[in-house]
Amino acid sequence: MLPASPANKSARPRILAQLVTKVSVRLASAAVAATVVAAYAPAARAQDDTPANVTPATAAPDDTAPSPVIKYTVRIDAPGDIKDLLESNLDLERFRDSPRMTREQLFRLVRAAPEQIRTLVSTSGYYTPEVSVQFDRAATPAVVQVKVVPGEPVKVGETDLVLEGFAPVPDLPADQQFDAEGLKASWPLKKGTVFRQDEWEGAKRAILRQVVQTRYPRAQLTDSRATVDPEQHVANLRVVLDSGPEMRFGELRIEGLKRYPDTVVRNLNSIKPGDYYSEAALQAYQSKLQDTGYFASVEVSADLSAVLDQQLAVAETKADARADPEAAATADPVVKQQQATSMAPLPLLVRVTENKRKNVSAGVGFSTNTGNRVSATYDDLQVFGVRLKSALTLETKKQTAKVDAYFPITPEGYNHSIGVTYERSDIAGETTAVSSVAGKRAWGTPLLERSFTLELLSETKSVDNIPKSTSKSLPLTYAVTWRRLDNLLLPTKGYAINAQIGGALLPVLTDEKFVRGYLRGVYYKPFGASSNIILRAEAGALGSGSKNGVPSVFLFRAGGDQSVRGYAYQELGVKEGDATIGGRYLATASAEYQYWFKPTWGAAVFYDAGNAGDRVKELHPKSGYGVGARWKSPVGPLNVDVAYGHAVQKYRLHFSLGFTF
Repeated sequence: MLPASPANKSARPRILAQLVTKVSVRLASAAVAATVVAAYAPAARAQDDTPANVTPATAAPDDTAPSPVIKYTVRIDAPGDIKDLLESNLDLERFRDSPRMTREQLFRLVRAAPEQIRTLVSTSGYYTPEVSVQFDRAATPAVVQVKVVPGEPVKVGETDLVLEGFAPVPDLPADQQFDAEGLKASWPLKKGTVFRQDEWEGAKRAILRQVVQTRYPRAQLTDSRATVDPEQHVANLRVVLDSGPEMRFGELRIEGLKRYPDTVVRNLNSIKPGDYYSEAALQAYQSKLQDTGYFASVEVSADLSAVLDQQLAVAETKADARADPEAAATADPVVKQQQATSMAPLPLLVRVTENKRKNVSAGVGFSTNTGNRVSATYDDLQVFGVRLKSALTLETKKQTAKVDAYFPITPEGYNHSIGVTYERSDIAGETTAVSSVAGKRAWGTPLLERSFTLELLSETKSVDNIPKSTSKSLPLTYAVTWRRLDNLLLPTKGYAINAQIGGALLPVLTDEKFVRGYLRGVYYKPFGASSNIILRAEAGALGSGSKNGVPSVFLFRAGGDQSVRGYAYQELGVKEGDATIGGRYLATASAEYQYWFKPTWGAAVFYDAGNAGDRVKELHPKSGYGVGARWKSPVGPLNVDVAYGHAVQKYRLHFSLGFTF
């Protein structure tokens, strides 16, 4: 037990405290000693039941009196983090409002308080605090005054991180060997930092997690201790990490498939037999399967039960070695190494619950871009071996009907689809009706997506009183998207870029040849823990002999929720009478500052600018600016903005949901 006050410091011996493995704050509260060295004479204690080591404010009442329920308050004088710790964990605080609190129970809590405080404060790195407790029973209600001066904190000294196992694999290139030195370098508790119990436990969990997620899923901590010297204010650490056997993946096993072909599962598997165990690879495979739409639930795992017998044999060998050390010492070292590090391949197990084959849904909604919305969808997951998705969407400014057929992903990772679409729109005085048939090949990951799209379009267009015109085109487009974001659903850091290049270069089913390029990017930058900025920009250009004959969907306009706020959807472009039509060039930019006053609620201010035109010099930027509210919903960010369009001198409400990129 450590001294309670500076008065005993000169006679205090050097103390080494062994803190082994997990010593939680709750355990500390429960393990407080019941007896504390008395601060008063024995004779005085015989006449007064005031708690030991506590300064009395008044004499004790008659012991023969009944023990009524007593009310009291606790006042804690300590630095902020220590005060918060004590308010959350000190028994005097935890039981303060108990309806069954009697005088005797309160005295027991007060007697135990000094030692409990020292134990609690030690979890934050302070092992020589000055603690005083004063109990004023004459006050109404009674008052327990606690004062804590933490003193000098204990800091991390030397760390002895011992890695057992982790043997190099013969004939394996150096860059594919397990990086044991890198693992040691990642140890988070650096020398000179304050030693705190929660950070000590967190550091051990973190380093073990790094290992079990890789080729050593059976790794475990065989020893961990912190040797604390409160006199020198130093904690020397020792952690022993046993790698366990090295694990590799085996053959694929599938459970739960009934109505869909196994190629739906096999063709998405990029894990080959013999690959090292990787939790990241399992999670990526599971995510791909969940995204197919075929399954209500997916579980991808390595079947560790398949090597249970071998694990038991290894355990028996280790037990024999402990029982007969001499025999173990003379055993063949190569055999011992193989037993310790080599295991049979782990079968790759996929368990699925299939979705219903057919699904029908309907909905209503509203968009500040295109107005009121009514929609209906019909999906069939198995039509002649393909997945069929169809949708009908009726909006105030746009009506769309489409049917898409998705083929199973090929073993090479290609996702092929074909689709038929009809879309009619009436926006900014321009009315168009587009029919299209498209074929698409897509591949990649959420971090890098690529695709080729070949589509045949036929468009009928009318502007104000100008006679209708019809055009057709057969363009081929290549698109690529890069994402480097901390969170794909609710990003706060990183960037995303989408680039498209394509056109109709041959006079085949094409009225006007053209080439088209488009680039869009967004950048997220955090500022502290509760704010960030978002920078957004886009640019586009079209080259052709004439705009006539080029379908309007390949021209450019600006304005709306995801473009220049403060203006109507696609309101900015080339003026033709009272209507706005698409131009050859596009340029927009946006800057937004967000402040999160709660974890999921925030506010934003923004400034947008941009325009579209037939010449670069006609791209006179139109600006919009305003404020908005933000909510991090389960399906993505919900944005509600009020923007002022400087060129039109009007306010406009904008609403958007999700991260669209």
